[in-house]
Amino acid sequence: MEGARVWGRTEGEMKTLAAENAQRERELIAADIIIEDDTRVGPKNPYQLEHNEEHAALVMANLKHSLNSMILKLFGGRTRGEPLKVRWIEAEFPWTTPSFEVEVWFQGKWLEILGCGVVKEPTLLRGGVNESIAWAFGLGLERIAMVLYSIPDIRLFWSTDERFLNQFTQGKISTFQPFSKYPICWRDISFWKSDQFHENDLCDIVRDAAQDLVEDVILTDKFVHPKTNKTSLCYRVNYRSMERSLTNDEVNVLHQAIEQRVTQELGVEIRR
Repeated sequence: MEGARVWGRTEGEMKTLAAENAQRERELIAADIIIEDDTRVGPKNPYQLEHNEEHAALVMANLKHSLNSMILKLFGGRTRGEPLKVRWIEAEFPWTTPSFEVEVWFQGKWLEILGCGVVKEPTLLRGGVNESIAWAFGLGLERIAMVLYSIPDIRLFWSTDERFLNQFTQGKISTFQPFSKYPICWRDISFWKSDQFHENDLCDIVRDAAQDLVEDVILTDKFVHPKTNKTSLCYRVNYRSMERSLTNDEVNVLHQAIEQRVTQELGVEIRR
C-alpha cells in the first residue's frame, strides 16, 4: 500500500501546513502511543539542495505526524491495554531524502512496517509535478496483517498448510493460533563492527542468501573493547523451514555464505 501528499512551495501553503502540524502533534501527545524518534537530518540523510530547508522540515514533520496517526488508527486497538510503541529509523531509498523506516513493537520485538521520506525533486519533475514538495510512503500489507491477526512469521503468508489457511474467514479479524512447526536450527555470527555497518544491511544479506529458510535475526550481545574502543556484535540467525526439517550440513553452507558476504559487503571482521 502506498500514499503521498503534495504541496506547492508558497508561503501560504506552508503556513497552513504548520498549523496542521501543530494540531496533529497535540492529538498525538494526548494519544496512547509512545514514539521513539532519534533520527537526524545530516550528511547521511540530508535535505535536498532544491528545497527550502524550512519548507522541507515542515513537510518532514507532517510526514511523521501523519504516519504516526495512521499507525495508531491501524494498530492502537491490538496492544492489549498497553501503549502502542512506534520507532523511527534513518534509512536510504532511491526516491526520497530524508528517508525513514518505521517499526512497531510486536510480540516482544520491533517489526518493520513501512518506508517513507520526502520525495526527491527529479522524481516529481519526471511526473510533471513542478514547483512542489511532497512526501511518500510504502507499507507492506503483510506487515499490517501480522499485527492485526497476531501472525508471528511473515513466511506463513506463502504457506499452503490448511492448519493456517482454515483459521481465517473473509471480512473477519481473528487471532492466529500457532501450530507445531519443524525444529529450529540456529547459528551465531560475531564480528567487529565497521563504520559503514547497519543492521538492516545485515538482515538484507541474510534474507537474500537464505530466502525463506531464515526465521529471524536477533542481536544477542554487544561489547565495546576497553582499549581499542572497537564494538563487537553477535547476532543469532534462526533457520527453520516451513515444510521440512533442515540438516546441519545445509545450514552450515548457508551460514558460511552469509559470513563471506557480510565480510565483503559490510567491511566487518568476523570473530571466531
